[in-house]
Amino acid sequence: MSQSKSLLANIGVQVVIAMIIGTAVGAFMGHSAAMFAPLGAIFINLIKMLVIPLVAVALISGAAGLGNSTNAGKVGFSTLAYFALTSALAVALALIMGEIFKPGVGIDVSSVEGMFSGEYASKGELPSFWATVTGMIPTNVFASLTNANILQILVFCLFFGLALSKQPKKNREPILQGVNTIVDAMVWMINCVMKIAPIGVFGLMAEAVGTFGFSALMVVFKLFLVFIAAILVFGFVIYPLLVQLFTKTSAKSFLVAMKKPQAVALSTASSMATLPVTMNTVENELGVRNATASFVLPLGATINMSGNAIYYGLVAVFFAQLFNIDLSMGAYVAIILTSTLGAVGQAGVPGPSFLVVAVLLAAGIPIEGLPLLFALDRIFDMIRTALNITGDAACAVIIDNIAIEASDLTESEVKQS
Repeated sequence: MSQSKSLLANIGVQVVIAMIIGTAVGAFMGHSAAMFAPLGAIFINLIKMLVIPLVAVALISGAAGLGNSTNAGKVGFSTLAYFALTSALAVALALIMGEIFKPGVGIDVSSVEGMFSGEYASKGELPSFWATVTGMIPTNVFASLTNANILQILVFCLFFGLALSKQPKKNREPILQGVNTIVDAMVWMINCVMKIAPIGVFGLMAEAVGTFGFSALMVVFKLFLVFIAAILVFGFVIYPLLVQLFTKTSAKSFLVAMKKPQAVALSTASSMATLPVTMNTVENELGVRNATASFVLPLGATINMSGNAIYYGLVAVFFAQLFNIDLSMGAYVAIILTSTLGAVGQAGVPGPSFLVVAVLLAAGIPIEGLPLLFALDRIFDMIRTALNITGDAACAVIIDNIAIEASDLTESEVKQS
């Protein structure tokens, strides 16, 4: 009896139960379930209120901690290399599964032509390389904070944290203690907000299922199944395998620890909203040091989008098959590059993803059929976000292990000399 009570007291279990009840209520009530939308909106707004300040102070703390170490450059390079490689691998997996299971074959185009639209052609322009780089540098950091421009906040806070680490110890220590105290205070606030998470999750799920229903799934049902399969392969095979191979953490303990952040990611469809929960799990359950978690996780929530990469790759194959277009090797390369690079500019917040337009245009695939996906974008978004944050956590565990080994190696070299 006491064991079942303690299980029900677990916030992760409560969130999953709330998702199930919300789904059932949404399916039963239909559009009337929109009456529960304010519950979800209040929860999301409370999280958004705290996320930007938390990201800012956590990045400053993480960058300052890393800047003090001898292997800061190695940690930064390894993190970026991991994000790039896993995103490219995710797109490649999506393309392979798309070609094997052919989700776009056998659909009668004439039956869905009424949903086609040409209005999205102008939304697929990716900024040039230099436009992206200059756009990352804030001219007014307070405006960046006000507008929640995550990339600009990230650049300034990393630079500022690094600068703090280079100051004399007696000058920097009080400031860093203050920053870390603010991080602790923000985490306390987040924990308070998480107590109402089940209520918010119930509202979000009831509205999503009630508004879109399951009928919209039928047209893209095969695509949805292949997408789920690809996400499961990447999230429950590839990431745990990487953790098992490159760290002392077992794949099983990694997957068990990730249940709670995955449940929150599924319900909020936002890497940023899930960030506090991911940080708490990675530090307290997976034993990652605060300096590593504070650097890797906010960075990952901004630029690591392996779930999105899988989605872009599969959608490209889906529409190519729908319109009977044979993709060349050049088109495959264009899809992989656009999906991998484009995800960097996609902030970790929920909403219809127009980056898929850029991917389709890069491969010469018609984009008129995109409205077929928009009704289900929230459901796709929820699932790919769960994979995104799993990748962030796996990265933090792996990078922390690399950093510890590198520091141990340096210490032994010092002793020998």
